[in-house]
Amino acid sequence: MSQQATVVTTAPEPKLWAGGRSPYNVSYGKMMMWFFLLSDALTFGALLISYGTTRFFSTVWPDANQVFKSFPFMGERDLPLLFVSLMTFILIMSSVTMVLAVHAGHYGDKKNVAKWLLWTIIGGICFLSCQAWEWTHLHSEGGWWGSFLDVNTPVSQFAHFFNAHKTEHILATQPALAMQSTHLFFNYFFTITGFHGGHVTSGVIFNILILVNTVNGVYERRGHYEMVEKIGLYWHFVDLVWVFVFTCFYLL
Repeated sequence: MSQQATVVTTAPEPKLWAGGRSPYNVSYGKMMMWFFLLSDALTFGALLISYGTTRFFSTVWPDANQVFKSFPFMGERDLPLLFVSLMTFILIMSSVTMVLAVHAGHYGDKKNVAKWLLWTIIGGICFLSCQAWEWTHLHSEGGWWGSFLDVNTPVSQFAHFFNAHKTEHILATQPALAMQSTHLFFNYFFTITGFHGGHVTSGVIFNILILVNTVNGVYERRGHYEMVEKIGLYWHFVDLVWVFVFTCFYLL
């Protein structure tokens, strides 16, 4: 009795790199956003490492509790780091509203996507307004690019940025050293916070454009809200960078 051989055929495995299918289940747009954020992280990292290195090798440095002690409409009251804490809270809450917008997008909830995007935009604008006030205030106190380049600048022009008890001797005996460190501090501060502020500004603009598209039903017709998720990645990155900026300039 002959046995009939059974031939089992198996379908060939799909070639993941043949095109038309993402090997990591990530869209091209999100992949490119991750590449952009990685390159941006390297730029911010280089700036913050440069700042940290400069500060580490400086024998005297402005005191954050003295530099950032003002609050709008509070006069001359000593409120160290209170205002920047408010700025940080606003930015973190805007990240929460962005999460809610992305979550609503996953369910195709156009109304809630628009609502939470609007709140994210408001949070970004509030943060930028706070930063504008802080820059203006520091300018009025003499903390600005080039303010310390003149060797004839009196110590009184920058002494209020230091802890008087810890640096009194240096301010009295080596005012040029204190002036140089103040100049470096504000150069780094305005450069890095300005670079970050530019990112927040662009994020607000992108969110406004996406909000308009959402209201007009663009993503509803596409059948997905992936663009909201992509700009959400960017916004969370901006918030994360602020945590490092906050730590370097305001806490350390």
